[in-house]
Amino acid sequence: MNIAMIGAGYVGLVSGACLADFGHRVTCFDVDEQKIASLRRAEIPIFEPGLDRVVAENVTAGRLFFTHHLAEAVADADVVFIAVGTPSRRGDGFADLTFVYAAARMIAQSLSGFTVVATKSTVPIGTGDEVDRILREENPGADVAVASNPEFLREGSAIEDFKRPDRIVIGAEDDRTRELLAEVYRPLYLNDAPLVFTTRRTAELIKYAANAFLAMKITFINEIADLCERTGANVQEVARGIGLDGRIGPKFLNAGPGFGGSCFPKDTLAFAKIGQDFEAPLRLVETTIAVNDQRKRAMARKVVAACGGDVRGKRIAVLGLTFKPNTDDMRESPSIVIVQALLDAGAEVVGYDPAGIEAARSVLPPIDYADTAYKAAEEADCLVIVTEWNEFRSLDLEQLSRLMRGPVFVDLRNIYRRHEVERFGFSYFSVGRPNGAE
Repeated sequence: MNIAMIGAGYVGLVSGACLADFGHRVTCFDVDEQKIASLRRAEIPIFEPGLDRVVAENVTAGRLFFTHHLAEAVADADVVFIAVGTPSRRGDGFADLTFVYAAARMIAQSLSGFTVVATKSTVPIGTGDEVDRILREENPGADVAVASNPEFLREGSAIEDFKRPDRIVIGAEDDRTRELLAEVYRPLYLNDAPLVFTTRRTAELIKYAANAFLAMKITFINEIADLCERTGANVQEVARGIGLDGRIGPKFLNAGPGFGGSCFPKDTLAFAKIGQDFEAPLRLVETTIAVNDQRKRAMARKVVAACGGDVRGKRIAVLGLTFKPNTDDMRESPSIVIVQALLDAGAEVVGYDPAGIEAARSVLPPIDYADTAYKAAEEADCLVIVTEWNEFRSLDLEQLSRLMRGPVFVDLRNIYRRHEVERFGFSYFSVGRPNGAE
């Protein structure tokens, strides 16, 4: 099949590369000519494990192409996916659909033959209706159908998620559209990946509801962690005890400094606004947003308390700046709030991240950066693990103890056991675990 991907950002690039890997002919379009030129040279603008290999192999095989001429991508396409950004709109937090609607207007001028236009971007309920209206207004004679096909990719494991999905959601209003999109994903559902067919509006709602529910799970266990610290319970044992219940499940029950990234913060905010617009307030979602915002600042207070209540003039080494491991994405990362709060308290901060330092420079206030965890720890009074990169799970604690000036070790991801750290002279602080717990 011929497929056009409008938007060569994170979702568009991953989806386009994987669809090409299935054997389809995919052309990715983006208005950023420099990005297209880089992609043609097999230079990947984002950090995503395995993506460079999939892109290079499919470009070489003649299945994956990049262009900044939209007509070149759309003219012969059976399916056109819209995968452009829907950032939070300034002022009210609603999803900004400017790029989606602009894409629809451009697509309309280049349609030929029966074409399905499917939104992969996360969009509010009813967006597909407006895309359909725009297409028919701009090109009344077009044989076109509009569908919703939301993505469920996790940064850091997006290739695996696309190729082995839990489900494929297709929101369409007619059989012809459903059959065409089912053919796009035929290599997957032959391997038992369930195809979930719904109406277009239902598919749009599924995406928001899924992200909001996962965000609530994270926020719930973080609140339980606070209760554990005050009662002497252990949040990791609580999480295991409830996660073994098949109705709950173990995923997204790791206590930490709060959620960030490109999806959960903006999608929960947009979802709350959708509820308000339809006079069906989503109180749990609204509370999730508020609690998560407060959580990040609270983690900075935890670091200050671990340092005896005062960090003025102290050097704090922050390990992990991105919102999660295996990405260079700094959007809404807890580290942003934590670092700013520590600076506000008078601390000197040095940061290290395996992939996110360049991105961090553009969003963090001025701090020092190190090129290894050990360089960051030199003469530090306190070390803080904010993001659980694998390389932080096996730090040479003896070496750290020699390098650091102070003995404070704050583990905001609970990746160490107390005895492992304290035997090297550290004062160890974690999240939701009593002082004597491992």
